[in-house]
Amino acid sequence: MSPRLAAANALASVMAGKASLGSSLPSQLKQVVPRDQALARELALGTARWFQRLDGLAAHLLQKPLKAADRDLHALLLIGMYQLLYTRVPAHAAIAETVQLAVTLKKPWAKGMLNAVLRRTQREGAALLAELEHDPVIRVSHPRWLQKTLKQVWPQHWEALCAANNLHPPMSLRVNRRQTSRDAYLQQLQDAGITAIACPFSADGVTLAQACDVQQLPGFATGAVSVQDEAAQLAAPLLELQPGQRVLDACCAPGGKTCHILELQPALQEVVALDLEPARLERVRDNLQRLGLEATLKAADGRDLDAWWDGQPFDRILLDAPCSATGVIRRHPDIKLTRQPDDIAALAALQGELLDQVWRTLAVGGILVYATCSVLPQENTQVIEAFLARQSGARQLPVTGSYGLEQPGGRQLLPQPNGHDGFYLAKLLKVASNTPMDGYTVAGNREEA
Repeated sequence: MSPRLAAANALASVMAGKASLGSSLPSQLKQVVPRDQALARELALGTARWFQRLDGLAAHLLQKPLKAADRDLHALLLIGMYQLLYTRVPAHAAIAETVQLAVTLKKPWAKGMLNAVLRRTQREGAALLAELEHDPVIRVSHPRWLQKTLKQVWPQHWEALCAANNLHPPMSLRVNRRQTSRDAYLQQLQDAGITAIACPFSADGVTLAQACDVQQLPGFATGAVSVQDEAAQLAAPLLELQPGQRVLDACCAPGGKTCHILELQPALQEVVALDLEPARLERVRDNLQRLGLEATLKAADGRDLDAWWDGQPFDRILLDAPCSATGVIRRHPDIKLTRQPDDIAALAALQGELLDQVWRTLAVGGILVYATCSVLPQENTQVIEAFLARQSGARQLPVTGSYGLEQPGGRQLLPQPNGHDGFYLAKLLKVASNTPMDGYTVAGNREEA
């Protein structure tokens, strides 16, 4: 299959609201010869990254909007425009091969339309985009609801935040301190001809100057290092782990933080790694095995304590809650298409429910770290403030460090060019037993005041 057609098919599924690129692209890539798979991936991700700009320009150039039944053509057109405006693909090849795919899609009538719009994009695209940039949606290439939300909640940072979202993310690593030190591993990278620097905030973090295949990394196969963004590496140290403790990593997949917990404190009594999806736990199991670590894996809804909790309290809990993932858009640019404004309130409700329930499993004197990869206060500091208001046995502890922005609840990191992703962290201490929560309902877990 043509890499352009594979990218268009994957993107069309996303545009239709039927999938993410994470679910639609792999099956398409299997139909592309290996040498062209990187191009297909770049076309799909890049077009998603600049979707609002490309779609705004296409709307300006098309004589009439394309019908829903022609979403495949719509995706193909945007992929052709992306090649012309954002890649080094020769213009003649980008236009000719994109136009010809209309025949493959059994829509030969569209060849003239595609050719005309792409040739105008080649001649006038940059100048037309400059004129259209009075609209901030086109200027920053974010959907209007998200652009307006970011402007409202981060008035001094929103444009820089959007700009960071549109960059390619760096590749960062977490050095396994059980095997080696960060300084020693940096020397190994240098000896292997790989340029890297120490992360400024994570004591175990390294950022590569250029992404590479993990198999090129010294000691990767034997667990010397793992791929993990610097912001995510900041969660486990906040737990203040001590020997003999029992630890819960809730919503643990793919297991990076589970492994970091075990690397930081080898003498823990037990680490329970909990996730909703059994298939996702396979990733956790694979990571543990590569690193030579052990944890108790459980597949269940964290809110349903009867399904997974044995009644023995945990000394430490990491709750990396499901969220909008608005802090990792640069890694998953199709979030701009798949995430909808109504999702945020529903996610905040889920986060509150998870927090209420796993809190019940925490021992008095224990610490819970709440984390998300969101940049929206509704999912972050507002969730923590609401929890503290209804849970008298909780106290907020400071998240110390020179990173991020201090919030009424916790600390917010915004994505940084050549640095960490967007991330949120809050730290809570349990000072008294559970406060009854009147009216809170999850199947099989209702507490009455």
